[in-house]
Amino acid sequence: MGLPQRPRSWDFIAHFTFHLASLPLSANWYPGLTKRLDPGQPEFMKWTFPTLIALIPWFSTATEIPKPVLPAGVGVNIHFVRGHQRDLDLIAAAGFKFVRMDFGWASIERKKGQYDWSEYDGLLNNLDSRGLRAVLILDYSNPLYEEVVTSRGPVHGRVRRSVASPQHAESVAAFARWAAASVRHFRGRHVIWEIWNEPNIQFWSPHPDVRQYTRLALETCRAIRDAAPEATVIGPASSGFPWSFLESFLKSGVLNYLDGVSVHPYRDYSRPPETAAADFARLRALVDRYAPPARRGKIPILSGEWGYATHRSGVSLQTQAAFAARQQLANLLQGVPLSIWYDWQNDGTDPNEREDNFGTVLPDLEPKPAYVAIRTLTHQLGGFHIVKRVALASKEDYVLLCANSAGARKLAAWMMGEPHPIEVGIQAEGTSRFGAMTSMGKRFTVHGAQAELEIELGAAPVYVTLGDAVLEAGRHPRRKAAFGGHARTSGIRKGQRVLTEGAVAR
Repeated sequence: MGLPQRPRSWDFIAHFTFHLASLPLSANWYPGLTKRLDPGQPEFMKWTFPTLIALIPWFSTATEIPKPVLPAGVGVNIHFVRGHQRDLDLIAAAGFKFVRMDFGWASIERKKGQYDWSEYDGLLNNLDSRGLRAVLILDYSNPLYEEVVTSRGPVHGRVRRSVASPQHAESVAAFARWAAASVRHFRGRHVIWEIWNEPNIQFWSPHPDVRQYTRLALETCRAIRDAAPEATVIGPASSGFPWSFLESFLKSGVLNYLDGVSVHPYRDYSRPPETAAADFARLRALVDRYAPPARRGKIPILSGEWGYATHRSGVSLQTQAAFAARQQLANLLQGVPLSIWYDWQNDGTDPNEREDNFGTVLPDLEPKPAYVAIRTLTHQLGGFHIVKRVALASKEDYVLLCANSAGARKLAAWMMGEPHPIEVGIQAEGTSRFGAMTSMGKRFTVHGAQAELEIELGAAPVYVTLGDAVLEAGRHPRRKAAFGGHARTSGIRKGQRVLTEGAVAR
């Protein structure tokens, strides 16, 4: 998978502009930089200061952040490095394009200053062969540099012994050196590098400390920019939207270096993916408040980890499937180009344990309905981007107009409330039949008569191919009388039911 490369001869400019963005401009030295450098220098080093300043936005918009076109930014968390060939085959077959995985410091630097990346070399090779890319999490601590302390585990809150997170000068510097060496080693492999995982909760040991994390992030960013100015670096990978933590972090100057702001929008299971819209908007305003002027509106927000588990007090298999597809669509609608679903595989078999039931597949790799929903989404809307959300009477109803580069148009439609049909105004000749598909991959036909296209909305998206028909400008879809049914049959025509394994039957 060839992605555009920044020429190596541009490294000087990238290095210069990233550091320049954080410097206070002074009339005492600005005029001097408008003079050309020594005539004997390479041509790119003769450019004037205004020219270099103009390049800052170009370098601060990293090529590794995916474009908002499906399925470019569809990703999933994994928990393995070696082997798992069948897992990777299934991940690629579902249409995922990214995997997110821990990149453990302690496993790579076992002796001070010596790094062994061989396991991750193998993982990257396996990903490359399948057209997959990696988000690698620079984490956690290292007993070579920090002591063992008492802390509480981040998942269940139990008291445990763990290595303290980097918080002393030596360990912070060592972490930054390791990160920079790693980025240099994997240069050109199209990796997105994320600094830590959920430092606002107990993943930072012995307890969360925004000042300690920010210090680590800043030193790591600077080291990476020195080593590979074109690298793509994101953070803070916060659990939820901890506003005080986020503001303290963002106002530190770190936005001079980050290519994206990653968060994990977990929420109560009664709150579906669409409810993150207000949080994304608030975060975007916060990012723009503290970003350098040239980068305001240009630093993307990324959904770095987020899922809904199917344990007994969680959501149903069908609801998880609906939320998996809706999360991708709702995030794209909010301008979030990368969304990592948590998790790839159920981590265990206990039906009462939340952590055992986040996956899209079972421990034996049997697909859950969520896997089918993601596969259907990526295949139905592969190459499509969202043009707009069609105006509807109810804010709980979603109809997205999507298009691809060839001009083909499709609708993705679902609702947040009770299932019901709506009529969408279209321009089409005579009575038309439109091909459609449920989230479980069942084909069906939607009928339209001259100016009306009727779609039955459910909790899971349905995908309607418009063909030559176009939406009628100025006419809002209207809601029809509700039909009987249950959210578990969302997106299916009345009288059908969804089987657990994803088949559709009458």
